Amino acid sequence: MPHKVSLENAAAPSFVARFNTAWREAIALLAFGALAIVTVTMREWAEMLHQWWNIDTYSHILLVPVIIVWLVALKVGELTKMDPRPWMPGLLIVAAGLGLWLIGRVSGANLIAHAGAVGALQGLVIAALGPRASAVIALPLCFGIFLVPFGDEIIEPLQAITAHIAIALTKWSGIPAHFDGIYIDTPVGLFVVAEACSGVRFLIAMVTLAVLVAFTRFTKWAHRTAFLAVSIIVPIIANGIRAWGTVYIAQSQGVEFASGFDHVFYGWFFFAFVVILILGLAWRFFDRDPEDYGWTAKQTEGFVLLNPLEFGFARPVAVLAGVLALSVLAGSTALIAAQATLS
Repeated sequence: MPHKVSLENAAAPSFVARFNTAWREAIALLAFGALAIVTVTMREWAEMLHQWWNIDTYSHILLVPVIIVWLVALKVGELTKMDPRPWMPGLLIVAAGLGLWLIGRVSGANLIAHAGAVGALQGLVIAALGPRASAVIALPLCFGIFLVPFGDEIIEPLQAITAHIAIALTKWSGIPAHFDGIYIDTPVGLFVVAEACSGVRFLIAMVTLAVLVAFTRFTKWAHRTAFLAVSIIVPIIANGIRAWGTVYIAQSQGVEFASGFDHVFYGWFFFAFVVILILGLAWRFFDRDPEDYGWTAKQTEGFVLLNPLEFGFARPVAVLAGVLALSVLAGSTALIAAQATLS
C-alpha cells in the first residue's frame, strides 16, 4: 500500500509543533536506540573521535556530523508531510552492522569495527522511520559512511603515483636526477615521496566534498559521475605537481626554503586553489539548489520498488525492544570473546 502522507502539520509555526505523535515516538526510539548501540560500540566511537581530532588525515570528518544535520534539516518540511512507520525488517540492518562490528572487534580490524558501528546506527534510522521516510533522507543517511576513518589502505599506491608524476616532470624540466621508486636524488639532496606527501588527506577530503556537491547540485547522473571522476583525478595530478614543485624550487632556492614553502603554500593555498578550480569548472553545470536535493514525500509514494517492503511495521516500543536485544547480544558476545582470548 502507498505510504501514508499527512499535511496537517506541514505549516505549523513551531518547530516542535511540526512533529505529530508518531514523529515524537520515532525520535524517542532513535534516541534510546542510538544510546544502546553507542554504549555497546563505545570503544570504536572513542577511537574514531580520537582520529578525527588528532590525525590530520581525518580532521575533515569533524564537519561530517554538521553536514548530516544540515542535510536532514533541509528535509524537515518533507518529513513532516509523512508519518514514520517503525519497521521490524530494519532490525536486520542493525544486526548486520553489529555483526560487522563484532567481527572487526574480535579480529582487531579497526576499519571493519568502525564501519559496523556506523552501519548499526544507519540501520537504526531505517528501522525507526521505515523505508519511505528513510528514502527522503537517503543522502544524509548514506553520507554517514564518511564518519568512518579510511584511506590508509591507499597511501602506498598514491605514493607511487605521486612519485611517477614528480619523476616525469623532473625529467621534463631538465633537472639531473637519479630515480629509485619513491626516491628522487638531485644535486641539492635526496627527496622522498613520504606517506605525508601521498596526498591521501587531500584526496579523501575532496571525495567527501565531491559526493556532497554531486548529490545536492546535480540532477543528472552523467554530471555527477563526471564531477566525481574529476574530483579524484585532479587532486592526484595536482599532488604530483606539488611534489615536483618542491624539487624544482629546491634547485634554485635551497632545500630549507622549498620545505617551508611546501608546508605553507601547498598545505593551504594549493588545496584551496584546486577546490576552487574544480567547483569553478562545474559551476555552469549546477542545475538545482541544495535544498531541493533528493526526493520529496510525494515522490516516494510512487516508488514501486518500495512496495515489496510494505510489511513488518510495528509499534516503536517493539522495534526498540529489538534494538536493545541485539545490542545486549552483540555486547555480551564481544565480552565473552574477549575473555576467551585472555584465557
